[in-house]
Amino acid sequence: MILLVLKALFTISLFIIFYTYAGYPLLLWILIRIKRLVRGSSSNIPNPGFFPTVTLIVAAFNEDEILEEKIRNSLDLDYPADSLKLLFVTDGSTDNSTVIFESFPEVGHIHQPERNGKLHAINRAMSEVTTDFVIFSDANSLLNRDCVANLVRHYQDARVGGVSGEKKVVSYSSRDAVGKGEGLYWKYESWIKKMDADLFSVVGAAGELFSVRTSCYEQLSVNIILDDFVQSLKICLKGYIIKYDHTAYALETASLSLSEEIERKTRISAGGFQAIGVLSSLLNPLRYPLLSFQYLSHRILRWTLAPLSLLIFFITSTILWVEAAGILYDVTFYAQVAVYILALIGWWMATGGRKGGIAYVLFYFLMMNYCVFAGFGRFLKGRQDVAWQKARRG
Repeated sequence: MILLVLKALFTISLFIIFYTYAGYPLLLWILIRIKRLVRGSSSNIPNPGFFPTVTLIVAAFNEDEILEEKIRNSLDLDYPADSLKLLFVTDGSTDNSTVIFESFPEVGHIHQPERNGKLHAINRAMSEVTTDFVIFSDANSLLNRDCVANLVRHYQDARVGGVSGEKKVVSYSSRDAVGKGEGLYWKYESWIKKMDADLFSVVGAAGELFSVRTSCYEQLSVNIILDDFVQSLKICLKGYIIKYDHTAYALETASLSLSEEIERKTRISAGGFQAIGVLSSLLNPLRYPLLSFQYLSHRILRWTLAPLSLLIFFITSTILWVEAAGILYDVTFYAQVAVYILALIGWWMATGGRKGGIAYVLFYFLMMNYCVFAGFGRFLKGRQDVAWQKARRG
């Protein structure tokens, strides 16, 4: 009886792992092709001559080292100047950020000494917005010149409430193992986001480059950690969809060190568990059939059952190997041992700044799942501070 239970747990955990990381993307690919066969294939590129009024909002906390570069990058965007407003908010900054803006009188800037978190700062900035659309971008992200026009053209479709751009992680060193791992992850994530949008809607935008209809923006509670993620799905709950445009992108350097990357992933995981409660209505597929299917498959499984299944899969494989339950369990046990040994080598490579490879990819994958457990612990203890920290990047 015990062996039957172990075999059942083995099978279920293997299915969840496969479906989360490979099965769902494969299923998306199939569903999109069925959709195109039924409805026909269309590029759906809107009229490029659409130039509505837009405000670019950048929240920056103690970013004076890169702030001038970000301002110049924003001023260089290829969009009619009379239709694009730039608004920076530097609440709580104690560096020279406010001084820098004296050289750029054409750029809007608001500041208060108190530091209340990124979302509080963005909510303050939104109270000054009078344009039809808003684009959010991080201070440490540089945008391509056409990104504004490429994002807002999608709003010619009345169903569109938000548009997400692509995040590209740049690694300037051939020995930057952390950068290569983060960059590879975002290529994978961007691929799935594009397919999500092709099927129905992006499920959760990244704050590096994300736009919304101003009328759709919701003043969220300031204790929300993943404000961009929650905001985009709140828009979906209003009946809109989130589009994805890879021709609008934000360039960002990788985390400065492995410890910085682990801290960032842990914070995101803690915010993910918080978001599950905030977006609890999305857990009901009867209410939002397609959106809930995407949300559960792309997000919830990664934050809950998939990391747990990795642990269960290893434990059950080990016990079934000890019990000599069959060749299948022997093979999976030895395969996992090999994976974990390679991941340890990948960890050694990462801590020494050595060139990445398959070993580092395996380590990065396991590290992300470790961060889910660490983030869950923070969430339970309420120890994740909502005030964002200055990102230490390369």
